[in-house]
Amino acid sequence: MPAAPKPRRLDARSPFVFDARELGRRPGAMREFDRDLPAADLLGGEKAATLDGLYSAEGADLRLTLRVESVVEGILATGRVSGSLVGECVRCLDPVEVDLDAEFQELFYYDLEDLTAEEAEEAQRVVEDLIDVGPLVHDAVMLELPLQPLCEEDCPGLCAQCGARLADDPDHGHETVDPRWAALSSLAQGGLPGGPESAESGQQRGNGG
Repeated sequence: MPAAPKPRRLDARSPFVFDARELGRRPGAMREFDRDLPAADLLGGEKAATLDGLYSAEGADLRLTLRVESVVEGILATGRVSGSLVGECVRCLDPVEVDLDAEFQELFYYDLEDLTAEEAEEAQRVVEDLIDVGPLVHDAVMLELPLQPLCEEDCPGLCAQCGARLADDPDHGHETVDPRWAALSSLAQGGLPGGPESAESGQQRGNGG
């Protein structure tokens, strides 16, 4: 098996990076963490949004509980992300708070020597006694979020013609005229040829002459 590429160094200041040095590579040793998560970092920036703009970091409230356990191969990380994100109702576009409860579990390897090339490419690694759960948290959250958030299950949405919020006016509607009858309707309003209106107009023209 070819040598695995050298892993990138981790930033110990990141809220997604955890120090497993205290475990001392003693199988069975365990430690638990509890942290607030910056949603802006999770979603990719202060003004960033995810899932085609349906969710944003503004108003988000997320918390991560993590248990790290030392095993023979490396460190087993078991985490849970809970809290809420602010989304946008896909029907009426109003803000909607979406509760979140996502779980993940991953083994971080000390080395990749016993793995196949395909396994090593996908495997997570312990880097200088640090582990980075950022990608795991991100994937768990994205899989948990509804693809079509709704403010209410029966939200009627917006009027397709004028954009009015239908929940505020259940009787909202627009009179529609079949385009095939539109020409006849305009003729009726101005008077049909040969009708009383036309005859009266002709008589007035005759008197004027």
